[in-house]
Amino acid sequence: MSSTLFRTKKVEQSILDTEEPEHALKKSLSALDLTVFGVGVIIGTGIFVLTGTVAKNNAGPAVALAFVVAGVVCALAALCYAEFASTLPVAGSAYTFSYASLGELPAWIIGWDLVLEFALGTAVVAVGWSGYIASLLDNAGWHLPEALGSRDAADGFGFDILAAALVLVLTVILVLGMKLSARITSLVVAIKVIVVLVVIIAGAFFIKGDNYDPFIPKAQEVEAGSGLHSPLIQLMFGWAPSNFGVMGIFTAASVVFFAFIGFDVVATAAEETKDPQRAMPRGILGSLLICTTLYVAVSIVVTGMQHYSELSVDAPLADAFKATGHPWYAGFISFGAAVGLTTVCMILLLGQTRVFFAMSRDGLLPRFFSRVHPRFKTPHRPTILLGVIIAVVAGFTPLSELAELVNIGTLFAFVIVALGVIILRRTRPDLHRSFRTPWVPVLPILSVGASLWLMLNLPAETWVRFAGWMILGVVVYFLYSRSHSRLGRHEETTVGQVLRPPGRESE
Repeated sequence: MSSTLFRTKKVEQSILDTEEPEHALKKSLSALDLTVFGVGVIIGTGIFVLTGTVAKNNAGPAVALAFVVAGVVCALAALCYAEFASTLPVAGSAYTFSYASLGELPAWIIGWDLVLEFALGTAVVAVGWSGYIASLLDNAGWHLPEALGSRDAADGFGFDILAAALVLVLTVILVLGMKLSARITSLVVAIKVIVVLVVIIAGAFFIKGDNYDPFIPKAQEVEAGSGLHSPLIQLMFGWAPSNFGVMGIFTAASVVFFAFIGFDVVATAAEETKDPQRAMPRGILGSLLICTTLYVAVSIVVTGMQHYSELSVDAPLADAFKATGHPWYAGFISFGAAVGLTTVCMILLLGQTRVFFAMSRDGLLPRFFSRVHPRFKTPHRPTILLGVIIAVVAGFTPLSELAELVNIGTLFAFVIVALGVIILRRTRPDLHRSFRTPWVPVLPILSVGASLWLMLNLPAETWVRFAGWMILGVVVYFLYSRSHSRLGRHEETTVGQVLRPPGRESE
C-alpha cells in the first residue's frame, strides 16, 4: 500500500495533461499580469489593520522589522515556488508540485489544505469588504437592515448580503475569462497602490521623532497560552514568548504574516501564462518585493505619526491621520481599503478553483469538474460550485476565529513546497529548470524551519482545527480519491498489459 500512497506523477505527464482540449486552460497572462495579481492579493486587510495591532501589542515601532522578518520567510518560500512554477507550469500550485515530488497522498493532503485555505481566505476578505462598504454607506446616510449586515453584528438570524453578493459577482467574472479578470485586477490594484503611496507620502510630513522612542520597547513576558501566543512554544522550548523586545518582533512576524498571504496564489495561474518559464519567477518574486517595501514604509510612517501605545487596533492608518487633524485622509484610506479588498477576494477564489480543477483532472476529485468552458476556456464548473458555497459561508458565518486557519494552511504549503524542491533535485536532476532555487538544500531547509517557527507561534486551537480538517481529508482520500486516481488506473492498466498471457491481448 505504501508504494501506491506515495506514487508520483511525472512532470512530463502533468504537462501532457494540460494539452487535452477538454481540459486545457487558455494561456493569456504575462509577467506583468502575474505581478499585478500578486500585488492585488497581498495588499489587503493586513496593511490596513494589522500594523496597529502588532505595533501596540507586540513590537512597537519595530513592527517594521517584523514585516521584514515575515517578508524574508516568504522570500525563502517564493524562491522554491519560482523553481517549481517555471519547471512545472501546471495549475494547482503546491498540490501539483507535491504530486511530482512527494507522492499522491501528500499531494492530496496539501490540495485539501489549499481548498480550505483559499475558501476561508475568500470568505474572510468578503466579510471584511462588507464591513468597509457598510461603513461608507452609513457615512452617506444609507443604512442596511441589521439582518442583512455583518453576522458579527447581527442579533439572531442574519445574512451578510454584501459579502455574498461580492463573491457571486467575482465568480461570474472568473467564469468569463482570465484576461477580463486581469484587466479588472489591474485597475483596482492601481487604485489600491495609489492609496498606499498617499499614506506614505502624506504621512511622512506628520512624523514626530519622539514617537520612535523606544524603537524596540522593553520585553514583557506573556502569560502561558494568552492572546495570540501558542503554548506549543513553551512546551517545546521551555520559555514563554514576549510582548516587545527582540522576541516580540518574531511574535509580531507570525501575526503580520497574514498580510503576505497570496503571493503563492500566483503559482496557481502557471498553466494560463504565456511564457511561464520566465514570467512565473518574475511575477512571484516581483510582487513580493514590491509589497514588502510598501509594508515596511507604511509601518514606519504610521508609528512615526502616532505613538505605538495610542494606535488604533481597528483602523490604525485612518485613525492616525485623524489624530493629526486630517480626517479627510481617513475616508480616503477606508475607500481604498474597500476597493482593494475586491482583488484579494477575486484572486483567492481564482487560486482555489485552479487547485480544485487540477485535483479533478487527476481523478482525486470527480472528473466532472475538470472540463473547461468551450468558449471562455475557464474551469466554470468548479468556479460556480465553489463561488456559491463561499457566498453562503460568507453570508451566514462569523469567521473571525477561522481566519487563523488561513495562516497555518499557507505555512504548511510552504513547508511541503520547500521539501519538494530538495526531493525533485535528487530524483529528477535531468529536468530543465528555467529558474533554479539557489543554495539547495540549505535555502529550502531554512524555509522549512522558518515556516515551522511561525506555525508554532499560532494558537493551539488553530492546530486542533487544522488537524481535524486534515484527518477528514485523509478519510475522503481513502474512501474516494485513492480508487479514482487516474495515475492509479494507469498503473493498473500497465500492470495488466504486462501480466496478460500471450495471445490474449484483446482481453
